Amino acid sequence: MQPSLLKILRCPVTRSLLRLQTFSATPGSGEILEGILFAENDWFYPIVKGIPRLTVEAFIDYEDFFEHHFPDYFQSRRLLQEKYGRLIRYVIRKNKRTKKSFSLEWGIFKYNQDKTWNEDRTGMIKRFLAETDESLHSLKNKIIFDAGCGNGLLDQYIAEAGAIILGMDFSLSIEKAYEQNTHPNALFIQGDVQFPPVAFDHFDIVHCSGVLIHTNNTELSFSCIDPCVKGGGKLSVWLYHPRKNFIHNLFNFIRKGTSRLPVNVQYYLYAITLLPVTYIVKRLKGNKQNSREMMIDLLDWLSPEFRWEHEPSETAAWYHKRDYSSAKITTLGTFGFNMTGIKHQTEEK
Repeated sequence: MQPSLLKILRCPVTRSLLRLQTFSATPGSGEILEGILFAENDWFYPIVKGIPRLTVEAFIDYEDFFEHHFPDYFQSRRLLQEKYGRLIRYVIRKNKRTKKSFSLEWGIFKYNQDKTWNEDRTGMIKRFLAETDESLHSLKNKIIFDAGCGNGLLDQYIAEAGAIILGMDFSLSIEKAYEQNTHPNALFIQGDVQFPPVAFDHFDIVHCSGVLIHTNNTELSFSCIDPCVKGGGKLSVWLYHPRKNFIHNLFNFIRKGTSRLPVNVQYYLYAITLLPVTYIVKRLKGNKQNSREMMIDLLDWLSPEFRWEHEPSETAAWYHKRDYSSAKITTLGTFGFNMTGIKHQTEEK
């Protein structure tokens, strides 16, 4: 964790500032590798492998870390569970399967060999610029929040374009994203889009691509990242839309059953059934994805517990209700669309 990152982090529950206790740092750079972030009202969060782990349930997920570093851990844990039991149970229930699904999905990605959604570096940047309705020139010096960054490669490329970008994901994919990062302006945290652990009214662009539709309630998640956009800033989201296609709807029907299976069972099930067929069909169509890329596609569709589809008119209403102007579709593809809007800027008196 870069020390400068502390200025924009907040407790995802109380919204309070965080106090840092450091255990280890990289000599020379001062980058914090291990520590604890303390908030008001009893909350505490670990920094593990250089990454702030700012999910509501982090104090349970990283029990081994706290046992080693925090003498009052079990007393503090018990206090949180007594005071916030319903909230904690809700978050654990809604996140458990989704975290496992996306940890597996991005865990098989090979950084030096695989493309991200069939795009190389140039294609990823081009798609991001189209989705956000920006240019390489306009990105310079902007502060961007990538809410659901997956493998984190896009964040590196955006940082290279001159922006400061904070990538967040709540699966363990964030660890590879952090390890592979080579740019100081690309920062990474573990967090939940429904409890964003960052300052409100802070970011020039909040971009959330293919994430909200994998939460338990898309519009609720939309409303949770909305406050992170500063007045005059831009909110950009990519969502699935419904399709009148037999194969598409057959896969949606199949996933109602497959998404309930243990994640590792799903992997082997797809590997011996759907992947061979997918490989042959895509090759016949001229698709040059490798087998890992195809498996990531299958996992992304069939494995997550939640997968919602929305009409653009419905999404435009979300922007309208939250006082955004210029809500428009920026990209429209076979499976989904991206929409952006400009947040109303309150005039200072």
